[in-house]
Amino acid sequence: MQSAVAATMDNASNRALWAGRILSGLVVLFLLLDGAMKLVPLQPVIDASGQLGLPTDAATVRAMGLILIASTLLYAYPRTAALGAVLITAYLGGAVATHVRVASPLFSHTFFGVYLGVMAWGGLWFRPRLRALLPMTR
Repeated sequence: MQSAVAATMDNASNRALWAGRILSGLVVLFLLLDGAMKLVPLQPVIDASGQLGLPTDAATVRAMGLILIASTLLYAYPRTAALGAVLITAYLGGAVATHVRVASPLFSHTFFGVYLGVMAWGGLWFRPRLRALLPMTR
């Protein structure tokens, strides 16, 4: 009986680990793509920056891309994942504030940063080593 309980716990723990990896992986892929588009910088990215009231010079757009990529890489590395999550949350908070300021559609544009932030922190919460940082006890 004891081994059946241990096997069930190991199974649940393994599923949680993979759920965390998948959530974190999706966040990392999206943010690296977004950061890479800012590094180039592509004309649609510069145009979108202007529509949001941000500077449209290539240096500013590249700087935003570097900040995003650095934060994402910190998030992707397990030892610095919590720091990366904090930095990504700050970056996404600025994105949400910018979309609120220009009255972007609420659920598709404004809350997108919130959705991504929840996914990032959810990915951390499902990782057993990092769950200790975010205890959710009853």
